[in-house]
Amino acid sequence: MREVLYLEIPTADIAAVRSWLQTDFEPGSGEKVLTPEGFRLKITTATTTSNGGISEKLPVELSVFVWSVQRTTYLKVFRWADQAFPSESRILQRLTTAIRSRFPHHYPEPPAIDLSQQSIFAALAPYYPLTVKYFQKMPNGEYDLKRAYWWEQRWREGVRNPQQPRQVVFSGNREWGIGNGELGMGISTQSNSPSPSSSPSPTYDIIYIGGALGAIHAAVMAKLGYKVLLVERMPFGRMNREWNISRDEIQSLVNLGLVTPAELESIIAREYKDGFNKFFDGNNPAKLRSPVLHTPTVLNLALDSEKWLRLCGQKLQVTGGEIWDETEFIRADISNSQVVVTVKHLPSQTEKQVSGRLLVDAMGTASPIAWQLNGGRAFDSVCPTVGAVIDQGFEPGVWDSQYGDVLYSHGDISRGRQLIWELFPGVGEELTIYLFHYHEVNGENPGSLLEMYEDFFTILPEYRRCDMDQLVWKKPTFGYIPGHFSVGSSDRTIAFDRLIAIGDAASLQSPLVFTGFGSLVRNLERLTTLLHTALKHDLLSSSHLNRIRAYQSNVSVTWLFSKGMMVPTGKFLAPQQINAMLNTFFGLLADEPLEVADNFIKDRCDWFTFNRLAIKAARKNPALLLWIWQLAGPKDLFRWLGNYFNFGRHALVSTLLGAWFPHFLNRINSWLEPRYPALWLRLLAINYAINAGKPRSRQLTKVSPETRIQKSEARILN
Repeated sequence: MREVLYLEIPTADIAAVRSWLQTDFEPGSGEKVLTPEGFRLKITTATTTSNGGISEKLPVELSVFVWSVQRTTYLKVFRWADQAFPSESRILQRLTTAIRSRFPHHYPEPPAIDLSQQSIFAALAPYYPLTVKYFQKMPNGEYDLKRAYWWEQRWREGVRNPQQPRQVVFSGNREWGIGNGELGMGISTQSNSPSPSSSPSPTYDIIYIGGALGAIHAAVMAKLGYKVLLVERMPFGRMNREWNISRDEIQSLVNLGLVTPAELESIIAREYKDGFNKFFDGNNPAKLRSPVLHTPTVLNLALDSEKWLRLCGQKLQVTGGEIWDETEFIRADISNSQVVVTVKHLPSQTEKQVSGRLLVDAMGTASPIAWQLNGGRAFDSVCPTVGAVIDQGFEPGVWDSQYGDVLYSHGDISRGRQLIWELFPGVGEELTIYLFHYHEVNGENPGSLLEMYEDFFTILPEYRRCDMDQLVWKKPTFGYIPGHFSVGSSDRTIAFDRLIAIGDAASLQSPLVFTGFGSLVRNLERLTTLLHTALKHDLLSSSHLNRIRAYQSNVSVTWLFSKGMMVPTGKFLAPQQINAMLNTFFGLLADEPLEVADNFIKDRCDWFTFNRLAIKAARKNPALLLWIWQLAGPKDLFRWLGNYFNFGRHALVSTLLGAWFPHFLNRINSWLEPRYPALWLRLLAINYAINAGKPRSRQLTKVSPETRIQKSEARILN
């Protein structure tokens, strides 16, 4: 018996596929014998040659059958002999072509709804019945489902109108648009608001829009003495995502003086022993199957995210900062001296204006500012992510709360996506479970949260044995986590005059696990030190603020890895292909010392390790090169070669400068900074860039953020 065909059919309606196979499909030769899940194709007299009999060694039949998993139908054809069935290639090609024509890719869209006429539950129930059923069982489920719908609509708007994004930033100083290689769509000089220049001095030093990652950054800057306003669209402290990180990474919050060791321990909900990484390999050849990759120090701290945000909010307010929650950003008007921000208080529907020296965009993928600044290339990839925090309800033995799933798949490509699970234990019996996929940014197929939720509630029992109606749901977790395929350190605009983006709005994320929170925490010292320097010397033009970014050449070079996990819109791949790629690479990591995988996943992979692993992967699975060519295409491959050369150049520069450059800056700091602050900011940014992504040689325990920033400037820590 030999498998001769394996197809993914992008529909959950297996009955329709089965009926079509049995009734409508004509193989062109052979005799169809119906079976419960398909048909058998037998040799008839007409199939054989007139002068040849049927030998016992000739193939007798082909077996065609379908099955369903992950809300997707799959088809296989087996030959019950060693020799080819007569006209086998033609039959298989005919079957493939016909089934692709009858069951093409379909990318459903959420319906347009009017919530003044009906509830969100009633509006979506005909389209997403399980999503509505289980959101109704969650506290605040109606509000959260409205937010998921809103976020999907906002994301689709940005993806489909990249060349004409909604204009929300206006400048009275100058018009800035595409030209000289700039990527941004432009800042309009038209404004219907009062001229910012006619307003009094700014009320705040910094205004943050976005209260999740923005709250962390805002709390650090407030402790440095800046007057800070935080504007959040949701009730402050509410989160539709949980955060996981490792202990060595979160130590930076203690080092910066944002939290004490005791406060840090109070926000840790669970610290588990080990994390598992495993991808489905049932359809991979033996050489491309891999053992479980253990990563005991990756994402192994589960934080109480809402408690953590409340703690940040308290620290912000203690130092004189303010929080305006349930308040939506409308627009920003920028002048030479300040930025005036117009916001709307959602409960009262009243608009008001507030002024500041600097506006920080922390709105994530929903940010209209990010789309306006970057136009057609705001983001190159995205992970539509859904899930839930479950209080209890799993049977004993289903999962051990001392362990987590970092990356896991239980099936092959599903309706044009390779679905991947994450599972992290929390307090008591609590489990946080995510389902996501790597996805290209495409106007025809932007990626749907609601469609993913219908998948989640359908296939969760396939992933972890459970009775869905016995689970106690605490809250949903969802979002779009973006990625940008950087060719260089400045090909994405993250700032304009008196405006800068951080977090997901700046595509600050890890290309493998896509953790915007972890990336922000890892780069928090870098971002706050540089921003403090810019504010101290009023270096708030776009040319200066665009230097305050967390670009890493070793991260930018790995975007090709993410690209290899995306199914191009409208195309079909071999169903097992992405799992085979993942198993190839993770199998190599499983054979390496633990610190190699730890460094790679935490964005600390050096040039030599990257090349060594890439060569080993190519030797183990030569087909990888062809697969990457098919998925990326020549344009993206040439883009990636630019990344690779930059990575090598950066490694060389880092080697040449790393040993002496920080000490040199330490010696000239007191003389250079007061006289040439712009040059000092540039050199400081260069130093952080050449040292980014290196494992830290020692842990720091300074408790004062002022001292931390001052000594960072003075010693330029490695």
